[in-house]
Amino acid sequence: MRSWLVPIAMLLGLIAAGPVAAEDYPSRPITMIVPFPAGGATDTLARFLAESMRPRLGQPVVIENAGGAAGSIGVARAVRAPNDGYTLSIGTSTTHMLTGGLYALPFDLLRDLEPVIEIGSEPLLIVGKKSFPADDLKGLVAWLKSNPDKASVGIAGVGATGQLTGVAFQKATGTKFQFVPYRGNGPAMQDLLAEQIDFMIEPASNFRSLLGSGNVKPFAVTGHARQPTSPDIPTVDEAGVPGFFASLWYGLWVPKGTPKDIVAKLNAVMTQVLADPKVKQRFAELGIEITPLQQQSPEALRAFQKQEADRWWPIIKASGIKPE
Repeated sequence: MRSWLVPIAMLLGLIAAGPVAAEDYPSRPITMIVPFPAGGATDTLARFLAESMRPRLGQPVVIENAGGAAGSIGVARAVRAPNDGYTLSIGTSTTHMLTGGLYALPFDLLRDLEPVIEIGSEPLLIVGKKSFPADDLKGLVAWLKSNPDKASVGIAGVGATGQLTGVAFQKATGTKFQFVPYRGNGPAMQDLLAEQIDFMIEPASNFRSLLGSGNVKPFAVTGHARQPTSPDIPTVDEAGVPGFFASLWYGLWVPKGTPKDIVAKLNAVMTQVLADPKVKQRFAELGIEITPLQQQSPEALRAFQKQEADRWWPIIKASGIKPE
């Protein structure tokens, strides 16, 4: 009789231990995979958020940079990670949406990651090298028309936001120029600073330090309003290419199958982080608009991600952009 009492007791113990283990999450450091090299906008944002999450989680959040293929290499690493809540995938509309229309990925962007929260969004900035012959957006367009295919534009990978926005810019202005792909925005900005490329169209927060030093030439912001941190830079409406709006949004995901209670805890932590006055101030400094509270649920990010894919994937395929 005692032979079956022991296994039953052990089984009951395991059942009872389940919820306790979930409540103890996290019990060790968490890895946040950034699908770009260090130095770009996503990396900067990730490191700031990791520090803000640490005291609320009670564990450090360690950044792991994995750039390449417009971010799909880093996302693939997150997809393959254990679904135990100890691997986070931070990314953008490029890495977690646009690449699905560009690459034949070995995973499904819309199904193989569990959404946690949409973090925020920001407009892009059209920025040229310091010695570029034009001084404003109208001058840039005029120069490009007079010199077709002579200008080089740095992009954070084939099919990344900068290239798709650049393609749209060419169509809107009747210009032609060459795209130069890099493994992320950081290396591209280094070449812009060294004047190895002519200009970039990338997230505004990428260029904070370069603008402050006066080593690049800003032409316009692709938003509806001027940035509070750079009030002297005009919008595209003001600068001569009206209606040319573009933005980059940020989100957080975990591998598919991560327990719902862990996803809920991560979401709760992130909503607390985004409500922190110090975080709001830092986001304002970076030019990132925090996602409204009513849109900060995992379900809202899932719906928005699909909506964006339905909009952009046909455009990508029509553009003829091919991954290298």
